[in-house]
Amino acid sequence: SELGVTRQEAWEDRMWEGLRLQVFWLCLGLAVWNTAGQVLHRSKRGWVWNQFFVIEEYTGPDPVLVGRLHSDVDTGDGNIKYILSGEGAGTIFVIDDKTGNIHATKTLDREEQAEYTLTAQAVARDTNKPLEPPSEFIVKVQDINDNPPVFLQGPYYARVAEMSNVGTSVIQVTASDADDPTYGNSARLVYSILQGQPYFSVEPHTGIIRTALPNMDREAKQEYDVVIQAKDMGGHMGGLSGTAQVKITLTDVNDNPPKFAQGVYAMSIAEDRVPGEEVGRLKARDPDQGENGLVDYAVLEGDGMSVFEISKDSESQEAVIKLKKPVDFETKRSYTLKVEAVNPHVDSRFLSWGPYKDTTVVKISVEDADEPPVFIAPNYSFEVEENAPWGTLVGRVHAKDTDIANNPIRYLIPRYTDLEEFFTISPEEGTIKTTRPLDRETQAWHNISVSATEIGGHHQDAKVRVNIKVKDVNDNAPEFATQDEVLMCENVTPGKAIKTVSAVDKDEMSPRQHFHFSLAPKAVSNHNFSLKDNRDSTATIVVIRKGFSRMIQDVYALPIEINDNGVPPLSSTNTLLIRVCSCDSKDTILSCNVEPYILPAGLSTGALIAILACIVILLAIVVLFVALRRQKKEPLIVFEEEDIRENIITYDDEGGGEEDTEAFDIATLQNPDGINGFLPRKDIKPDLQFPLRPGLRPVANSVDVDEFIKTRISDADNDPTAPPYDSIQVYGYEGRGSVAGSLSSLESVTTDSDLDYDYLQSWGPRFKKLAELYGTKDPAEDNS
Repeated sequence: SELGVTRQEAWEDRMWEGLRLQVFWLCLGLAVWNTAGQVLHRSKRGWVWNQFFVIEEYTGPDPVLVGRLHSDVDTGDGNIKYILSGEGAGTIFVIDDKTGNIHATKTLDREEQAEYTLTAQAVARDTNKPLEPPSEFIVKVQDINDNPPVFLQGPYYARVAEMSNVGTSVIQVTASDADDPTYGNSARLVYSILQGQPYFSVEPHTGIIRTALPNMDREAKQEYDVVIQAKDMGGHMGGLSGTAQVKITLTDVNDNPPKFAQGVYAMSIAEDRVPGEEVGRLKARDPDQGENGLVDYAVLEGDGMSVFEISKDSESQEAVIKLKKPVDFETKRSYTLKVEAVNPHVDSRFLSWGPYKDTTVVKISVEDADEPPVFIAPNYSFEVEENAPWGTLVGRVHAKDTDIANNPIRYLIPRYTDLEEFFTISPEEGTIKTTRPLDRETQAWHNISVSATEIGGHHQDAKVRVNIKVKDVNDNAPEFATQDEVLMCENVTPGKAIKTVSAVDKDEMSPRQHFHFSLAPKAVSNHNFSLKDNRDSTATIVVIRKGFSRMIQDVYALPIEINDNGVPPLSSTNTLLIRVCSCDSKDTILSCNVEPYILPAGLSTGALIAILACIVILLAIVVLFVALRRQKKEPLIVFEEEDIRENIITYDDEGGGEEDTEAFDIATLQNPDGINGFLPRKDIKPDLQFPLRPGLRPVANSVDVDEFIKTRISDADNDPTAPPYDSIQVYGYEGRGSVAGSLSSLESVTTDSDLDYDYLQSWGPRFKKLAELYGTKDPAEDNS
């Protein structure tokens, strides 16, 4: 209430001040006019003004007097008429055409429009003839404090580093006031802090927020909600105010060193663990964030530096201790490590708060485990001669138990490494023997595994690789390296070498071993070819006569005996095939086949029969196709493919009946062929043609449904030449805009309706019953 009284008093003071200014300008105008009239000696209006004033937001019962226009030609007899034009003339500002008083009829808002430009003129009332030139003036809306300060960019978000000095600038907030900053204190703002003390302060005239306490710790409190107030009227009582929310977040600095939670960490690892496995984890906690909270780990000293290694999990920032070398419970049972945690990024401003690192001791104990047996050698290699009898000793493997219990060992050959079971092993001794003679030419090496298991242990086993080589014995005779035929010309000259043969042996060939070639005893006396041993494990075949003929003999078989010098020596007889060929004068082979004397000419009987059978089948298919085409009957009546009369159109929704042109088209019921008066048929030729009766067929666009149906029935009954073109049209959809609604409803009689159904009388006799049911109201009901 006190604020309302203050604003009312301020408004009244400003209104009187405006009126005094208007009187001043009016008097000044009169003085200037008098002076000007004396100097210029011409007629001039009795006033001159620059602008008038009116107070905004006036809510009084009477219009506000803005000012008065008065001309010196006005003698007061009412013959002068004052006219006002320009912005707001006639709506906002009205003038008394007799007295010249200008009033503001509406409440004005300076923030919407601060001034109005008007034009005043004095004219003769009877003739509207201007008595003086028009004069322009301005009406200014005088401001009052009716707009509170507003923070246009709020809410605000700001960040400031923790541990900042007092007075560090955080953010500047700015409010705006729509009132006139050039008039009074309506727009003079003063900022103050309502919430956020004692941590922050605000400068009254700039709105800059600053820190007010030293050593604010982010780890203690990270976010602060501050409320800033802006008040006009210079912050004095009666001014309007507005507030803004400012959320201030403390950013992190590296002001905390890492710290281990324990001075000693105890861990353990079983002796059967392999290098690379994790032993344990520990973490030094740093409450800082981001890179300020990063921690690196290192092993400073300890007897386990060569056995264990340390790394860091980048996600969890934990130190991970892993096994670097195998450990043995029976050799050494505990290790000690000294681990250091340090910040890699240190803030130089807080070095005096250090050191930014911490150390702890990690004790690792080795646990005993039931380890599998260990073979004396990492692998074994043995030899055995091929064809040795079964039960021949191959070799012996040996494993021992490294545990304190030193349990006995049982040996086994896994079957998947010796599928054909060439070998067997003694379970207690580890001796390996053959189960049958071995063939080096079939398999020269046998690679098997032997498994050793502790008796009475935890069934852990160890495996070792055993490679067995089968030593060669000369048990394979030599043979030809290739089995190709030798091609020889008919006109070959005696003494010519036609082939050089070589041999191979499946047995191993020693550096001094060679093959000896000779003709078999049954071929020594032949008169065609001879053999020369080249003493380099090859032999040359030489022709010893001439006059070979393919017609007499085209192939010759030459048996050759090959001997090796192995222990014991072996030999074999191999047959070399020599084929006689026809050649030209340059000994180029032309043909090596025996040429037939008579060549068959023409086609065979089977081919001719197959061709004739295909022709007969094709003729039968053509005859059958023609016969089927002739058996097809032509239709009795010629119909077009898309005759509309064959369509059954169903409308499943209700509509407007005949008024619905989308659902009912009378043209679809008309017979397009019947319009011409003749319906052609192919099976019946009518003797008489009956012309259509004139006057009975309605036009296509007729809407008289009853008359149309009668005409169609008459045409069908009286025209013997027309086929039964029946068309079914189902109009279940009455369409939109139907005044009657759904006529199919059985309960529609009992419903109250104000609709008039008398138009059903014009639809014909078939709708008479509907007109009686719906078109006539009950007199008794009307009386009631």
